[in-house]
Amino acid sequence: MNIILNPKLENLIQQQITSGKYTSIDNVLEEALALLEKRNQYEQWVEEIGQKIDIAAQQLERGEGIDGKTAINQLLEQ
Repeated sequence: MNIILNPKLENLIQQQITSGKYTSIDNVLEEALALLEKRNQYEQWVEEIGQKIDIAAQQLERGEGIDGKTAINQLLEQ
């Protein structure tokens, strides 16, 4: 795959190689793409947690919740 980078991105990659932390363009790109994947996973996790919180809030509004002591006891029993 051939990729054409704008000068700003080229400079950023070159700075990373010059710093000595990375030895090649491939190393820089591998790290960048790994971080992008982690960020995507984190964003998905945040969305899922948000949905669970919304469901829990709706359940509490309907009176379906339990008090904290009961919840802790249930967790300890598992």
